[in-house]
This record gives sequence, structure tokens and C-alpha cells, in this order.
Amino acid sequence: MGSLDSNPASFDAFAADAEGFQPLNADDVRSYLHKSVDFIYDYYKSVESMPVLPGVEPGYLSRLLQSAPPNASAPFDIAMKELREAVVPGMTHWASPNFFAFFPATNSAAAIAGELIASAMNTVGFTWQANPAATEMEVLALDWLAQLLRLPGSFMNRTSAGRGTGGGVILGTTSEAMLVTLVAARDAALRRSGSNGVAGITRLTVYAADQTHSTFFKACRLAGFDPANIRSIPTGPETDYALDPAKLLEVMQADVDAGLVPTYICATVGTTSSNAVDPVGDVADAAAPFKAWVHVDAAYAGSACICPEFRHHLNGVERVDSISMSPHKWLMTCLDCTCLWVRDTHRLTGSLETNPEYLKNDASDSGTVTDLKDMQVGVGRRFRGLKLWMVMRTYGATRLQEHIRSDVAMAKMFEESVRADDRFEVVVPRNFALVCFRIKPHAAMSEEATEAANRELMERLNRTGKAYLAHTVVGGKFVLRFAVGSSLQEERHVRSAWELIRKKTTEIMSGEVSV
Repeated sequence: MGSLDSNPASFDAFAADAEGFQPLNADDVRSYLHKSVDFIYDYYKSVESMPVLPGVEPGYLSRLLQSAPPNASAPFDIAMKELREAVVPGMTHWASPNFFAFFPATNSAAAIAGELIASAMNTVGFTWQANPAATEMEVLALDWLAQLLRLPGSFMNRTSAGRGTGGGVILGTTSEAMLVTLVAARDAALRRSGSNGVAGITRLTVYAADQTHSTFFKACRLAGFDPANIRSIPTGPETDYALDPAKLLEVMQADVDAGLVPTYICATVGTTSSNAVDPVGDVADAAAPFKAWVHVDAAYAGSACICPEFRHHLNGVERVDSISMSPHKWLMTCLDCTCLWVRDTHRLTGSLETNPEYLKNDASDSGTVTDLKDMQVGVGRRFRGLKLWMVMRTYGATRLQEHIRSDVAMAKMFEESVRADDRFEVVVPRNFALVCFRIKPHAAMSEEATEAANRELMERLNRTGKAYLAHTVVGGKFVLRFAVGSSLQEERHVRSAWELIRKKTTEIMSGEVSV
């Protein structure tokens, strides 16, 4: 290597060149964020008037933006201009008050602010030492939410008596929550059955209702379970498409008689298709004789359980092993934010813990902290706890409950409108803020013709840009899902959507051709 140049002029030149690129120049940060905030303000003021579904074709964006990365820098205004002109027109506007598809992705000023600040700080809190505040904020936010849900103290990081045996972690999605608990349950079942390593994994069985989200079945495969041992238990109208504990018990006993090991049951509070609610306590009772892990997926409807009138849907939760819910669906906290609580954190960390030399530190070695990296698949993690804490700290339980109750009331109003029009039927009883309905068969109309009419209705509605609905199949019937809950939604939007539904239905039944 050559020696360093001791000429001061060369150092000055280097310093001047270094100052030429300052990606975190404080003035630029302020300028760019002010422009971004103005964009967000304008977006929220105008999103209601935008078509909910964009009228673009696959590959549209590549025709509008250059295909190769730029070599030279450009003013930030150029990027903002391209965002407005190319990106926004291709967006499906989940923030629109006319969005009624899937489940909502709620948001709030407090959550956006929390996400912005967390992104600016850009901390990587894999251990307590890596960021004490981020770890403890996540613990606090999870304990606050656990109290709002009236979860038993066994699921909390901190109780009135001190540190509990349970605890929580904020993950990206329900899929992650299922995967990590499946892995913990798998390892516990292998130990319980005396398996030598993973040799006994082919004997392990897992269970869920046929209405359980498809991500569960994917997670089972990722966790190494034999697809032949994944039990999808049929449901029907006699249980409003909820899991029947008697059927569950029967299937588990048959597996035991065949030499298999019941390992994990997923119960859902608010299924995606129809918002069915599996009976949590009864499922836990059925699982108990087999020592199978019971997980409750309350991704969407868990948020409603902060209201006392909905809390009974979690009755029996004290007897399950884990529960997850996603505030990014219905609790005003932007993506991504899925909260997972377990009754015994050691069962989770025992399967997921890593302890490389470069992460060792006194706090971790003391056993007084839980390093959240050991409750997830990866090591790195974002400061998700800040936005969740800011939502609860800013709005309080009363406002959050008011938000849930308002959405449920609007859904009830829509359901009553559907029932009052004899051209339609509500296919399953409404739970929470989802209404499953369809044009019902009339005269000699076959099920195939009924499905075609409802598909046509959905397509006509969505083509208008004035509403967006999705569909599902329940009990062999093609039905439309009307999910209330977008953060900007008001009663007038629900009424307007219903009038549009009625109008398009009249057109279909009178044989009018859609333009």
C-alpha cells in the first residue's frame, strides 16, 4: 500500500467531494419529508374520488418508467412527479372509503407518524442491547394490547407480580405467527413422543377447519409436516361454518389409534371467507388429552375483542398455547403489525434461539431480558412497537372501541338493507363487519346461473371504480363479501355502495348490456 498523502490540499479536495453526497443532510430530510407529507395530505383528500381499482394492464409501469437505473442524480421533485403520474394511477386504493373487498387495511395519523419516526431512526433491535427502547416499547405495547383484550396474565411479559412466563412479539404477518408456533409445537411433540431427532416427524398431525386461511396449510409444509398429515376438517351451515369440536376430537382419536401424534390445532376467530368463529374453549378442551398445541388466529376479528360485547369470542383463551391478531387489519395501525402472544416463551425460544458469539452480551446472558430475535424466523427486526404504542397512546381504548362499533353498525345497516330486498339473500349470519350476500336464485334459476349472475354483478360493480368487492365460496355457493372498515368510511359510503349494487342488479335482471 502507498503512504497517505500528507498534502492538506488533497484532504480538502476529498472532504469537498464527500460533502457532495450527503443522503441524510438534515435540510434535505426536512425538504423531502415536507413534500412527502404534502403528497400524503393531497392523497387522503382526493382518494375518495379516485377509481378504487385501476384501469391498467399488466406491464403498464415498465412502459412509463425507464428500464435501467439512472447514473446521474436527479432532483427529488422528479421522483415525486413520476410517483404522481405513473405509480398512483396503477394503485388499488385500499385507503379509499369505497373499498369493501377482502378485510380492511386500516391506518391512522398516529400510526403513520410512528412508522415515519421508526423508519427515520432505522434501528435493528434483534437483542435488548441492540436497542433497549425498541425492545421494551414492543413489550409494553403488547402488554397494553393484551390488557385491552383481557388476555390472562400468563400471556403477558409483565404482570402485577413481576415478569411472567409468557410474552409476545410483533411479527409481519399471521403466516409468521403460525410458522413459528408450528415449529415450537413440532419440536415439543417430537420430544414428547421420544423421537430421535426429526425421525418421528412423519407421525405428527395438524388440524384446522376447512375455512382456515390458506396460509396455515402453507406454514405446515414449511415447518416440515407431511401434507398427508394435515387435516382439513369439513364445516357446514349447522355450525355456521365453524370448527366442530366433536369432529375434531373424533379425527384426533382416529389418528392416535393409527399410531400418529396430534401436534397442533389452529382455531380461527373470524375466518376470511365468512367470519366464522371457532369455539376456542371447546377446541382447547378437545386438544387437552393429546397435549396438542392450540393456536388461535384472530388476525381480523381479534381487534373487535377490545369491546366487551365481543370479548366472549375469546372465551377459553386461557387454555390455549398461543394467539395472534393483526392491528394492521382493523386497529388503525399500518402494515405490517401482527401481534403474537404465547403462554410460555421458552417453548418458542427453545426452537428459535440463536446465540452467535458476536451477539453475546451481559443483558442477554443475565436471563432478565427476552431477545426478540429468538421469537421469530429472522434476526433483524424493525421498530414496529412504536406505531402500535402511538396508536394506543394517542387514541385510547375508548376511541378505538368507538371505531370498531361504528364499523359494525354500518355493516349491520348494510345487512338489513340486503334482507329488505327480496332479490338478495344473506348467506351466513353476519359476524363483526362482514356481510356475505348474493343475488338469490329465482324462478327456475340453477346454481350455475345464480353464480353467473353474481359474478356479473361483482364485475359490473368493480368496473365502475365506485366500489370494490371481492367474493368467496361458502357451502358451494358463490357469494359476494362486503367488508366494512376502511379508515375513511362513513355511513354515506355504505349507502352509496348499496344503491350501486341495487342499480347494477336491476340492469342484470332486465338484460341490460354492461358498457
